Amino acid sequence: MKTVSLLDRAATALIAWRRPLLVLFLALTALFGYTATQLKLDPGFNKMIPLKHEYMRTFTDYAQTFSGANRVVVNLRWKGKGDIYNPQFLDALRRATDEVFFIPGVERTRVFSLFTPNVRYIEVTEKGYVGDVVVPAHFTGSQADLDTVRRNVARSGEIGSLVSNDLKGALIRAELLEVNPATGERLDYVEVAKRLEEIRAKFGKENIEVNITGFAKLIGDVEAGLNGVLVFFAIAFAITALLLFAYSRSLKLTVVALLVALLPVVWLLGLLPLFGQGIDPMSILVPFLIFSIGVSHAVQMTNAWKQEKLAGATSEEAARQAFRKLFVPGSVALLTNALGFMVIMRIDIAIVRELGLTACLGVTLMIVTNKLMLPVVLSYLKLEASAAQSRHDASRRHPLWWAISGFAERKRGLAAFAVALALLAVGTVQSRHLATGDIGNGVPELRADSRYNRDNDAIVGHYNVGVDVLTVVVETKGYDDACLHYPVMAAIDRFELFMRGVDGVHSVYSVPSAAKVSIAASNEGHPRWAALPRNREGLTQGANGFNPDLGLNTDGCGAIQILIYPKDHQGTTIAHIVAEAKRFIAAEQVPNLRFRLAGGNVGVMAATNEAVENAEVSMLLSIFGAIALLCFVTFRSWRAVLCIIVPLTIVSILCNALMATLGIGLKVSTLPVIALGVGVGVDYGIYLFERIQHQMHHEGQGLREAFYQAMCQRGTAAAFTAVTMAAGVATWALSALKFQADMGVLLAFMFLVNLLGAVFLLPALAVWLGVGETARERKARVALSEAGS
Repeated sequence: MKTVSLLDRAATALIAWRRPLLVLFLALTALFGYTATQLKLDPGFNKMIPLKHEYMRTFTDYAQTFSGANRVVVNLRWKGKGDIYNPQFLDALRRATDEVFFIPGVERTRVFSLFTPNVRYIEVTEKGYVGDVVVPAHFTGSQADLDTVRRNVARSGEIGSLVSNDLKGALIRAELLEVNPATGERLDYVEVAKRLEEIRAKFGKENIEVNITGFAKLIGDVEAGLNGVLVFFAIAFAITALLLFAYSRSLKLTVVALLVALLPVVWLLGLLPLFGQGIDPMSILVPFLIFSIGVSHAVQMTNAWKQEKLAGATSEEAARQAFRKLFVPGSVALLTNALGFMVIMRIDIAIVRELGLTACLGVTLMIVTNKLMLPVVLSYLKLEASAAQSRHDASRRHPLWWAISGFAERKRGLAAFAVALALLAVGTVQSRHLATGDIGNGVPELRADSRYNRDNDAIVGHYNVGVDVLTVVVETKGYDDACLHYPVMAAIDRFELFMRGVDGVHSVYSVPSAAKVSIAASNEGHPRWAALPRNREGLTQGANGFNPDLGLNTDGCGAIQILIYPKDHQGTTIAHIVAEAKRFIAAEQVPNLRFRLAGGNVGVMAATNEAVENAEVSMLLSIFGAIALLCFVTFRSWRAVLCIIVPLTIVSILCNALMATLGIGLKVSTLPVIALGVGVGVDYGIYLFERIQHQMHHEGQGLREAFYQAMCQRGTAAAFTAVTMAAGVATWALSALKFQADMGVLLAFMFLVNLLGAVFLLPALAVWLGVGETARERKARVALSEAGS
């Protein structure tokens, strides 16, 4: 009674102060609308990785020593007759190297090309070792110079690395810094991507094809696809508007519901710049999800107001009653959404935390816009005559809702249980096939036939090293010039040999393999000499392989890098390679020698995949725990908790099964989908159960009648919003951005199936759990059942 009295006073005060409140809300909207224009895209490489993961500690410890994972690869491929050794191609390669060298944010000491001084050849002659840059400084493009470059490339060992195996292409590799040293600000990845596209446009002609990969280029392609995202948002908005008008038969209610659903999005985007935050391209879908949730709650509020108006109330009284009926269940549902989004912030990946914070802030703002501002706006509206035509005659049963209310009886409830258990069994089996990480070649954020993925395939198919690399750092302590100690070199050589035999590994390169080549070269190139001598003097013959300029070790070999090139970067491939590496390291015991995983872009993927996999269970437990706690506090009933939680749990398992079926991996971009889907789905259960409880406790109705009334009052709006939102996001399946298409399919599935769970399984659970029964009624029912058996 105290809660009702408090709600009555709050509703009365809200309508009494509606004019100043409306002015305040409009002023805030104008302010946030202006600041939203200052919002910028804020991508970042380090935001995508779990920096506290064990692998990433290795990655950061040696970020300034060895090549990192944030690299750009530019491939120039000759399409004319012959190979790359012609003046036109090499001139283009030289000029393209210069262009890459001067891109803002490029670490210039780590640009590698045939034309950079850090790419050299070494050979053994009668006079000893002779070495120089691959392309001589006096290169003019003459036939003699071309022959010299051809010989030098062959002697450099760069065929398969910087030069393609078929001699038809050459790479330019560059490392990017997270902070632009020229400005001291975070690197603008979109600008880097534009500069790379300028290189493609400048050199990709006259028998030359240009392929480009790297995180910066991926961000550029995603940013370019955002125009398509906005188009699909517009389509979804139009679908929502049309269906809402068809449902309400009121242009005023349609416009008000859509505008108020947009307000938390505007407020959110306006607050981010005030907090000094931008929005990551990978989080660009969050605003639309906020809009979808806003539509759901706005429809419930406008529907309640409309019902009161049709019953003869004034606009002010209808708004007051709508607020009184929906403020508690609506606020609980939104707080549950916020808690769900807050839970995913536990994952130690900056982009996931940013997404969780953004979504949490958005749904919290919705309590103000949808639960306070919307009733104020509705109090000024007059309902059109056309809206009255959709009024249902209360004296007659609604045939569909009365038929569905039959699931609130025990016999029909068993049918709902049977279907739910069958789906749960199938979903559980299929969800076991859900893979963590990427599935397929290329990047899953883009379509398989996208320019980026075609460029990736072109590079991977013509080079031994590919664009993916996993690095293992071997730390040597207590050794003076560790590369001259046989036990150290032998242990690394054994590891290299072991990893070469691991399924999924394309090639491995390390100091011992470089030293073997140098030792064999010192002995007339005989392959029998390509081995590691067991004494210090013999190992000195491989000193050229220990040169720190090669990027494989530090001075004195205090740290040695092993490069492992996988065949692809699928999650299963990476997990297998990492597991085998760990198995060898656990068995290998050499004093003062420590193998540390992992660097390179595959090391980043491995750390991210492990973080996501470890976080999945704890995230789901936390989300459902938060929902259970809020539902118990609200309804004071463990039966209510089960009625709401069980359908959500089944739908989450079915979502995992759908991901496995569609070949969608569990990764940073897809992990939050379950949290988002659960956050939206819980609204249906809370709205319906609150009305069931009210009808039973305050109107004295039985469960079936209470559920029927709940469907008439809340179920129609819930079904409408579920179908509308599903139809809107389903259009995303046509997007050029695959991660948007995947999210659209998953969200459409969760919107619809969560509704079905709330409509069919919730009443079945309620009747079998004895919701609304007194202790005496429950005892009598049990006794009657026992007597019948």
